[in-house]
Amino acid sequence: MSEATMIDAVMRALADPTRRAVFERIVGCDEITVAELTQGSGVTQGAVSQHLKALKQAGLVAERPEGRKVYYRAEPGGLEPLADWMSHYSLFWRQRFANLRTLLKEIDP
Repeated sequence: MSEATMIDAVMRALADPTRRAVFERIVGCDEITVAELTQGSGVTQGAVSQHLKALKQAGLVAERPEGRKVYYRAEPGGLEPLADWMSHYSLFWRQRFANLRTLLKEIDP
């Protein structure tokens, strides 16, 4: 998968607020099952499973089957394409703010 495609997949996966909430719960645990994610979420188990599928396809979570249960954990490198993309724009904005700072000093020394 190309870098642009990976960034799109991560952004698309995290664009949904419910999916983001599921991802945040996974990040807060070592491992968690679908049943545990469903408890107190206000979302059906089927919906949680669909969100997990999208997160897995984006490379944000990994699964580990054990008997009848499947455990999910955050994938450490999953956010890397997004972090790289943001760091590119971080340089852009730092340069813009430096230019603005210089301009403001020229206007009001």
